[in-house]
Amino acid sequence: MSETFVREVDENLRRDRLRDFVRDKAGLLIAGLVLFLAICGGLIYWHQYRGQHVEGEVEQLAQVNVRLDAGDTKGAAQQLGDLSNSNSDAVRGAAQFGLASIALRQGDSKQALAKYRDIAADTGLPDSFRNLALIRQTALEFDSMQPQAVIARLQPLATPSSPWFGSAGEMTAIALAKLGKTDQAGRLFAQLARDKDVPDGIRARSIQMASTFGVDASDAMPTAPAQ
Repeated sequence: MSETFVREVDENLRRDRLRDFVRDKAGLLIAGLVLFLAICGGLIYWHQYRGQHVEGEVEQLAQVNVRLDAGDTKGAAQQLGDLSNSNSDAVRGAAQFGLASIALRQGDSKQALAKYRDIAADTGLPDSFRNLALIRQTALEFDSMQPQAVIARLQPLATPSSPWFGSAGEMTAIALAKLGKTDQAGRLFAQLARDKDVPDGIRARSIQMASTFGVDASDAMPTAPAQ
């Protein structure tokens, strides 16, 4: 068996894993809309916006959850459209996220991308909203973007000090691998695997990907509880 053949098989394996990652990541974007809106509503009311008018809008966000649970996507979208014009930045942002998620449910990625771009560019919104929108925008655009553009866009978020390190770091590592910088990709995957603040799903994938690129991150695997 020639060295060239072995190298080709290894590259095909890596390519398949990268493709599977991007496909799975897109699926994750659609999940959790009801929970997200519920959390947004609670945070808006509790932290910043306690005026009577905004309290009513938060209650409307809760009604959106009820509509979605009942399968009334059209009614939920109409209500979110009204809330997206709110004078409250946080209510407006939450409503736009909801509209983007509904668009994804309906297979309209173009509309979802437009919403995420609007949120990410809206300087009136809290940074947490804008950064989450940037993550989701990048995940949807990943296949069509140049790897270097992915790395540059996510650089501020792909650091251990960022609450978005898991998602931003994972996409950055994939982009590095696409550029052929497998050593850097492997080290970043290992860093993700060892960071206990990173979601478990990303950590588990990172252990496997680090190994693929020749970096042993097996020490990041959770240990079985003592009997």
